[in-house]
Amino acid sequence: MKITFLLLGKTTSPEIKSICDDYRKRINHYTKMEEVIIDNSAIKLADKQKIKEKEGELIMKKITATDFVVLLDDKGKEFNSVLFSQYLESIFNQSVKNIFFIVGGAYGFSDAVYKRANAKISLSKMTFSHQIVRAIFSEQLYRAFTIMRNEPYHHE
Repeated sequence: MKITFLLLGKTTSPEIKSICDDYRKRINHYTKMEEVIIDNSAIKLADKQKIKEKEGELIMKKITATDFVVLLDDKGKEFNSVLFSQYLESIFNQSVKNIFFIVGGAYGFSDAVYKRANAKISLSKMTFSHQIVRAIFSEQLYRAFTIMRNEPYHHE
């Protein structure tokens, strides 16, 4: 199993980058995880729909037909940490080789990306910046692995 955290745009905050790097190292003790950043800085359009379409084209180039694609989306299903770990384990039990967790751009995902996705999950009903989402989700992913292994990181 390989996890790819696919992100649009670089993290400009060194503090957030450091947090994400730390959790990625921790997660790599359980499974291979990489962060792939799609440079969307060249997309300079006024129309939000066109921006989503261009970003969608860049996303679609990174995934294959056999990848399991999960969008981090405010319209997705919400989980608590234990249920998320169970959800993640259920994906692993399907013998999925590659799972992509994707954070879209500021305007969300294109229709093509929504159609391609296997699932959508939401971290909260609140809106977070795309950079903060990276840190929050990285921590939750690590937490999910510790829950699956009954390690003493998560407390009920």
